[in-house]
Amino acid sequence: MKIAIQGELGSFSHEAAEAMLPRATIVPCARSLEVFERVKRGTVEGAVIPIENSLAGSVAEHLDLMLGREVHIEREFRLRIVHNLIALPGSRFGDIRRVFSHPVALDQCRLLFSKHQKLESIPFYDTAGSVKHVVAEGLRDAAGIASRRAAEVYKGKILKSGVEDDKKNFTRFFLIKRGKARGTRSADKTSLAFIVKNIPGALFKALSVFALRDISLSKIESRPMRGRPWEYVFFVDLLRGDDKDVRNALHHLSEVTELVKVLGVYPEA
Repeated sequence: MKIAIQGELGSFSHEAAEAMLPRATIVPCARSLEVFERVKRGTVEGAVIPIENSLAGSVAEHLDLMLGREVHIEREFRLRIVHNLIALPGSRFGDIRRVFSHPVALDQCRLLFSKHQKLESIPFYDTAGSVKHVVAEGLRDAAGIASRRAAEVYKGKILKSGVEDDKKNFTRFFLIKRGKARGTRSADKTSLAFIVKNIPGALFKALSVFALRDISLSKIESRPMRGRPWEYVFFVDLLRGDDKDVRNALHHLSEVTELVKVLGVYPEA
């Protein structure tokens, strides 16, 4: 089985993919759009994508891409994230002036930059890719923030470990596949997106379809709609699978909203 990830080998997405699908062949992609296009074309059987970090919040680009494509969530996985400052072998911490990493990873390490103000944070396309770049280019004044696995893969030196702001730092990953969502007997969680009409009380009416049936929501988040300024798509996680109450709630929701899309019905991690 071929599984696409955004980023290089040694990234946290790579670790999550190996944990979820130990026998899969991992296909690294430079951009998230490429990951979704590969799933759409069928050149991979699925993809593992980060969707939410316990410190930095949701990966907005992936929410947008899921909404606009015919993919569904099959599984979720939570990975403990330990960030490391990784440089060229022989480098010392005092030499470092630039730190490359993915913007979400940099956002999880604010205290490092607050404590060491000589360090400039520079956004990069990937955590492991930042280490690959530093080592390949021989940058002695630079380091990357990435996993221990990235240091092993690209022969970097860990200058500091555990540089994330909080040790309870987790990222939630989705295994996505092509096609519409389909529930299983073990599924006890549902992710969906909906668009409300731009009238007073629209969101209250939408959420009431779940409250009336005692369906718990573990998350609700809004994202702006392209082409419709100041209007929003709402992403919701329900702590229920495909049962009668949820089906009735979704039918009711479709009556009071412009659009409802079920993104996945899957087992909670």
